Amino acid sequence: CDEPARAEEPYRRALRVVHARLTATAQEILDRQPEHELDLGMQRYATPAELLADLDVIDASLRANGSTVLADDRLARLREAVHVFGFHLCGLDMRQNSEVHEEVVAELLAWAGVHPDYRSLEEPDRVELLARELSTRRPLIKEGAELSELARKELDIMAAAARAVRVYGPAAVPNYIISMCQSVSDMLEAAILLKEVDLLDVSAEQAYAPVGIVPLFETIDDLQRGAGILEAALELPVYRAIVSARGQNQEVMLGYSDSNKDGGYLAANWALYRAELDLVESARKTGIRLRLFHGRGGTVGRGGGPSYDAILAQPPGAVNGSLRITEQGEVIAAKYAEPQLAHRNLETLVAATLEATLLDVEGLGDEAGPAYEVLDDLAARAQRAYSELVHETPGFVEYFKASTPVSEIGALNIGSRPTSRKPTTSISDLRAIPWVLAWSQSRVMLPGWYGTGTAFEEWIAAGPEQERVEVLRDLYRRWPFFRTVLSNMAQVLAKSDLGLAARYSELVEDEALRRRVFDKIAAEHERTIRMHKLITGHDDLLADNPALARSVFNRFPYLEPLNHLQVELLRRYRSGDDDELVQRGILLTMSGLATALRNSG
Repeated sequence: CDEPARAEEPYRRALRVVHARLTATAQEILDRQPEHELDLGMQRYATPAELLADLDVIDASLRANGSTVLADDRLARLREAVHVFGFHLCGLDMRQNSEVHEEVVAELLAWAGVHPDYRSLEEPDRVELLARELSTRRPLIKEGAELSELARKELDIMAAAARAVRVYGPAAVPNYIISMCQSVSDMLEAAILLKEVDLLDVSAEQAYAPVGIVPLFETIDDLQRGAGILEAALELPVYRAIVSARGQNQEVMLGYSDSNKDGGYLAANWALYRAELDLVESARKTGIRLRLFHGRGGTVGRGGGPSYDAILAQPPGAVNGSLRITEQGEVIAAKYAEPQLAHRNLETLVAATLEATLLDVEGLGDEAGPAYEVLDDLAARAQRAYSELVHETPGFVEYFKASTPVSEIGALNIGSRPTSRKPTTSISDLRAIPWVLAWSQSRVMLPGWYGTGTAFEEWIAAGPEQERVEVLRDLYRRWPFFRTVLSNMAQVLAKSDLGLAARYSELVEDEALRRRVFDKIAAEHERTIRMHKLITGHDDLLADNPALARSVFNRFPYLEPLNHLQVELLRRYRSGDDDELVQRGILLTMSGLATALRNSG
């Protein structure tokens, strides 16, 4: 770089240094070396920030010397790429169920001689034991420890994450999400596993916590208790040290899918709203910066719907400059496959985030309290109606399995994960994606509306009817949350078809069971449509979305043959016809219906 011939070429000299250091970096972190290496025996960039600092110097020099046009072109794109992608390309969150953590941590504690039966302990004793372990430097196990296959697999994954953080930087694995988080000990168990692979150390004066611990509250009960769990964790010095090491930032994930499966559409949406209000208040009390991670699916039954409306429907303080949302595969393809479309959708997300942060988008003012009480009552009624069908009706699971293609989703290997978390027939153990997909295929669309009609009808009948109808109409006009709930529900109802659903119900051999369940579904369907019309004043379910109405009108005539074909193919497949064409036909009808309905789950 100090060659005399390069003395009058300062930018070339600077870029040769950058090139050489990038070559050294690539040799250390990449499996396959890039072309055009320049090995000058220089040190690698330890972090992307070091590379960005060098590029910033070049940028400042270009601008100071009248070459802004160069700085704004390829150099600007390179600097932005380094800022966004670093050396890791994209961050990958880890995620595991709390029950697995409990089992593995119990095994590690027993192997280390700390406690022979951790799972027998009550919650306070668990928290005390785990907090004590986190405050020490010693690991629980050593190399060559005799562990079960499950424990070894989990620790191997953690070790791989530790290597990624070490090689590519902390941005490679930013978070550890705890599915079905139900207690403080669930959060601390994840911390123990991170500590075991040197991804956590709170024993030093300056705590080290490159990976954030993110509780995921999924069921309605867990959502209601989420703020209390977070506050209790923050009262522990060891957990507070972890949050402090991360700049007082704490992320919490909210589960839309399982809360819906647990308590139905209206109860789940309101539990999420209430949970967000409580978590925002907890953040204010404890002095942390909270970021909410919305685990929304592509379908309304899993939190789907227009993103702009969904963000504006968040409670006050829930969008404090940032939020995270999940996007499903088919939604990503629809919204981001083309650059122009992607730009428009991202612009929409940014606009909604700014509006929700800076403006009073709730619009209820001093009347928020009474409005919340109305929704508390409605949600409780909706959950009772939903539970009466899904959790209490004898034979409901049998009806569901027979009248929808849920069994074939697992048997034909559709989807990224098994249909159930455990080998049981329980609805609670069934994953949300096949739950929603199965109901959409049979055109019932139950997760997006069931129980809501009964809730409205009962609530209106419990007081002066016209007065209560006016209360709901006023909430619909003024409250984005309530309007969005009804709009998304109407979209689902518009895609349902009880005539076709009746054909699927014929797959249930027990006629008494068929009538018992299907009649309830049909009655609630009619009731929900009637209540929607009463509150909104719209005869047409899609009156507030004419573009979708046109799309539905054009698409749906092509779907009916697919549904009839699927019913016949399911009948053949279940009667023992193992013809490959029958299986392929079921897959094709599923794919066609999911694509057209945009409700694959």
